[in-house]
Amino acid sequence: MKTFDPNLPGIANGGYFALPFTQQEAEIVLISVPWDVTTSYRPGTHLGPEAIIEASTQVDLFNSRVPEAWKIPIATIEEHEELPILNRTARKMAERIIRCWEEGSEPLQSGLGEVLEQVNTACARMNRIVYLQCSEQLRLGKLVGIVGGEHSVPLGFLQALGEHFSSFGILHIDAHADLREAYEGFTYSHASIMFNALKTIPSITSLTQVGVRDYCSQEHEIIRNDERIAFFPDESLNEDMYEGLTWRDQCHRIMESLPDQVYISLDIDGLSPELCPHTGTPVPGGLRFQQVDYLLYLLASSERKIIGFDLCEVAPGDNDPWDAIVGARLLHKICCYSYLNNKK
Repeated sequence: MKTFDPNLPGIANGGYFALPFTQQEAEIVLISVPWDVTTSYRPGTHLGPEAIIEASTQVDLFNSRVPEAWKIPIATIEEHEELPILNRTARKMAERIIRCWEEGSEPLQSGLGEVLEQVNTACARMNRIVYLQCSEQLRLGKLVGIVGGEHSVPLGFLQALGEHFSSFGILHIDAHADLREAYEGFTYSHASIMFNALKTIPSITSLTQVGVRDYCSQEHEIIRNDERIAFFPDESLNEDMYEGLTWRDQCHRIMESLPDQVYISLDIDGLSPELCPHTGTPVPGGLRFQQVDYLLYLLASSERKIIGFDLCEVAPGDNDPWDAIVGARLLHKICCYSYLNNKK
């Protein structure tokens, strides 16, 4: 840090924000999960972590709300060597399943049962890798952030948190509810992350969903009938705004649904699609960057404790780093506010 100058562009060192902290020195550790096996519309999110790292060298590390934000000790965990190979192999198999559905056929009736099983086994292995990585860092007292990859990747982290904390809630910002059971036959689908979390992790006592605007009737029934879920869809947020309710008031409504300990799960497609045009499943509508920024700042300033986070579904375009530029800045905001929150 004696020679690090936050006023200059970062010198690429393979880590997020080109910061010089070691894992031992760090209080926040970021774990890359390059994975897009089950992405059902278009792949590419496995490139997200690397693209964000590259874009993050240009992020100004000053934050007017967080004193000396450039000194926040953030380190990058080296990408697990098994994940890129596993992702590449499993994605090819998953594409056969996805094509089968798109052609109007049932994979199990089309002789693809074994292929589907192999994909689910690969996804379970990814979850195990993430679980082990996160469990180790939690034991060391680190605040952990996952950078995806498709939105299925935080399940292992949530399982680790479920063992570390007796109860917590999730603040889920997303265009989708992600409450489908085994979507397209994939047990660990990107569209099933919140279904799996609520079903398998008893420590999760609440799920607050913000910005959702694409969901099916089965998900609607779950939202209506599961008392753990507080739902703030994009449609309602805009109706309230048109009728005069400020974003500050809406943020306080959202936070009232959160318990004392909060995990942040942020799918980039929760934002307006001009901010993430290459994400796997973009949807019209969504939140502005500053709206998310303000909500996260209010959460960090509250009495609640942020216990971890993920940022998923960032996918760079061909010769277009815009998604990664947005993702890198959003990631730095989350790190800053989580650090500020944990220092109170």
